[in-house]
Amino acid sequence: MCLESGAMIVVVTGMVGLDKKSYLQKVCQSAASKNKEVLLCNVGEMMYAEAPDIPTGKILDIPIKRLSSLRRSVFKDIIAKAKKAPNLIVNTHATFRWWHGLFPAVDFDQMRQLNADMYICLIDGIIALHSRLLDEHSIEHCLKDLIVWREEEIIGTEMLCKGVNELVPFYCLARGAEEPTIETFYNLVFDHSYKKAYLSFPMTHVADMKNIRKEINEFRRLMKQFFICFDPADLEESYLPHYAHKAAEQGSYFVEASALGRKVRLELAQVQQIERDINSQIYARDFMLIDQSDMIISFIPTLPDGRAAVSSGVERELQHAHEAAKQVFVIWTAKQSPSIFVTQTATKVFTDINNAIEFFKKKGYV
Repeated sequence: MCLESGAMIVVVTGMVGLDKKSYLQKVCQSAASKNKEVLLCNVGEMMYAEAPDIPTGKILDIPIKRLSSLRRSVFKDIIAKAKKAPNLIVNTHATFRWWHGLFPAVDFDQMRQLNADMYICLIDGIIALHSRLLDEHSIEHCLKDLIVWREEEIIGTEMLCKGVNELVPFYCLARGAEEPTIETFYNLVFDHSYKKAYLSFPMTHVADMKNIRKEINEFRRLMKQFFICFDPADLEESYLPHYAHKAAEQGSYFVEASALGRKVRLELAQVQQIERDINSQIYARDFMLIDQSDMIISFIPTLPDGRAAVSSGVERELQHAHEAAKQVFVIWTAKQSPSIFVTQTATKVFTDINNAIEFFKKKGYV
């Protein structure tokens, strides 16, 4: 653990295209506004500073032996800084995939010396990642590449954390494309008074229902005022297969989507290629997010015909949370009674969001 009482050393990983540096700078600014000093060490930036002969964007092109030596030198400096810093965030990668193939971006012996208190793998949606890479990098890629790189980084970080110290927490956190999850990150690391909640709600089959989506977004907004929320909608890609099907039916070769506040046009063939990957990663990742939470809070809106907008995905999430011994809270707004697949897994069922918030306040959860 850190030498200074109450201090934190956090290793933050994430694939290219996340813009982690600016995100983490905002985290440090948020911490400063709360009178908490945090030193941010950007490994890539430090490596370029130590090797000024390497042009920007070309560091992965150098011989892997020199790359490893350069990285070790930078981590040696970071380990020294960790002994003095009140709090430290190390911005790095867990893995790299380049001309050398797939290879680790850190060394286990140095990570043990660093002795971090927490590992966080930042992730983002495919559309946002694709957009940033087009704007800011010259890296050739297809959507399939991004799906693979993201999964490699998550697994690489989790293995790194368990290999260095299995008692240290590992979290997967969505960056949030439209509204960065800065406060979520800060509270996760520095304010342990907040409970961690996974937010569950229907997504794909209400994709075209603006009023329902507005209700869901209000639920998400309110819950984030009271909890550290792991929100599957922060990735904004579950709708892609649905949009791809509509584009194919209309005879279009492109899929229209939104990311970073603007419209993005994606090749239909590329989206169709990753549909299976998106679905399988959602399945595995959402269960991971539930496992790293204290509870699940599920919002079931009412469809225009009066039926409950409950999906098989939501029911499966409730079952998984129940079997993982998590607290399960369901906000069921429809007049029809919930099925036994909901009531048998729920700790408590509410009729609206306000009733749920009042309950959380009485229990001291918020």
